[in-house]
Amino acid sequence: MRHRLTLALALALIAGNAGAATLALVGGTLVDGSLRDPIDNSVVLVENERIVAVGREGEVRIPAGTEIISTEGMTVMPGLWDMHVHLMINGHADYAHWDKTYLGKMRDVIMPASAKQLLLAGVTGARDLGAPLKESIDVRDAIRRGEIPGPTLFVSGPFIQKKPYPGTEAFRWGVDSPADARAKVKRLADAGVDVIKLIDQDQMSEAEIAAIIDEAHKHGKPVVAHAHRPEEIRLALKHGADCLEHTGLAAAPSYPDDVIDALRERTANMSLGPLFWTPTIEGLYNFPYVVKHHEHIDDKRWHEGLPDDIVADIRQSLSHPERISYFQQTPQRWPTLTTKFNQLRENGALLLIGTDSGIPMKFHSDSTWHELEVWVNRLNVPAIDAIRAATYWPAVAMKADKDYGTVAEGKYADIIAVRGDALRHIALLQNVDIVVKHGKRVK
Repeated sequence: MRHRLTLALALALIAGNAGAATLALVGGTLVDGSLRDPIDNSVVLVENERIVAVGREGEVRIPAGTEIISTEGMTVMPGLWDMHVHLMINGHADYAHWDKTYLGKMRDVIMPASAKQLLLAGVTGARDLGAPLKESIDVRDAIRRGEIPGPTLFVSGPFIQKKPYPGTEAFRWGVDSPADARAKVKRLADAGVDVIKLIDQDQMSEAEIAAIIDEAHKHGKPVVAHAHRPEEIRLALKHGADCLEHTGLAAAPSYPDDVIDALRERTANMSLGPLFWTPTIEGLYNFPYVVKHHEHIDDKRWHEGLPDDIVADIRQSLSHPERISYFQQTPQRWPTLTTKFNQLRENGALLLIGTDSGIPMKFHSDSTWHELEVWVNRLNVPAIDAIRAATYWPAVAMKADKDYGTVAEGKYADIIAVRGDALRHIALLQNVDIVVKHGKRVK
C-alpha cells in the first residue's frame, strides 16, 4: 500500500517540478534512520547539499536533467557515524614509537588518511576523541571547506586528565587545580573544539572534575568521560558527564551494584535527557579470533592515503599480533563483555556505535562495520536499533539532528547504499557501494 503524501513531501514535489533537484537515488529499500518502516522502491531527491523529497517511485517526480543514481537491489540509509575514533593513529602496535615518529605528520598525512578511510567505509560523521589541538581543528575545518575528503568531524582536541603520560604532552593536558581545569577547558572551547574529552578523572579532586564539566557546559560543550574503572564512572555520573566511553573494569565480571544504582538514577531523570554511552566493544570481543586469524592486516584498504614507508612500519609492528601488549589481558576480559554490555542496555544507557578506531590492529577502513556486526550477530541487538545507534542517536548526542542522522527532507544528503538487505545481513556494510556526503557522490 502506498503511503499518503505528507505536506513536506508535497512541498518537495513542487520544488522538484521547478527543476531544482540535482541528484536522485532511485530504486532501493530506504532505511531512513527513524522509526518509520523501510520504504521499498524509494526515491531520495537532493538539491545541492540537502534532501528535498523522500518517497516511493511514482510519488516523487524527478525533474528532467537530474543526475540519477540507481540503488536497485540495495539498502539505502543515512551515512554512518562512529562516535569514538582516533584520527591520529592508524593501527600501529607501538604508541610510543608512533607518537615520537609521526607527530609532525599528523596534519598533512596521518589524520587526512584516517578521515578518507572512514569516509570510503561509509562513515559520514565521526567524533575524534584525543589529538593535538591545532591539527584537530585544521583537519576538521579543511573537511568542512571541502579541501580534503572525510566525515563531518566533531573534535575534542587534547584529552584532559590529571597528568599527561610521558611523551604525550602534545595531545594530553594535565590540570593541577580547579582554576587550571577551567582555564584548560576555556582554552579548548575558545579554540573551537566540539566536545571535551575527560579521562583518569578518578585521579583528580572532585573540585577539579566539577570545574571541568561545569566550564564545558557553560561553553555549550558536552563532556565525554572514560569509564575504565568504577570510580571513574561514579564521578562522571555524579558531576554530570554527558557520555561515557568503553565497557571497562578489566576482567571484573560485571559492574558493581552501586554503579548500576547510580546509572539507574541518572537514566531515570528524564529532565536531563539520555545518558549516552559508547561501549567500543568489538576490538576486545573479536580479539581472541583475530589474533589467530589476521588476514585483515593484508587488506589494502587501510593503506589509503598513507605513504609506503608508514604502511611498512605499521605492518612490521603487527608481525606478531599475539605479542601486542595492548591486548594481553583481553582473554580474561572477553568473557565479561556480554554481561557488561547488557547491563548498560538494561539499565537505561543509550548506547552509541563507536570503535576506538586507530588502536592497534583496528583500521579506520573497517572498524565501524565490525562494531555493528558484533552488536547484531553476537549481542543480539536488533539491526534497526544498531543502525540508529550509528546514525540517528549520534546526531542527537552532538545536537546536530536538525541536519544529520536520518534521511529526511531538509537534512544534509549524507546517504550510503549497500547491495543486499542490510537489515538481515548487517555484515554487508563491510563493502559500502555508494557514499553521498552533503549531496556529492564520493564513492
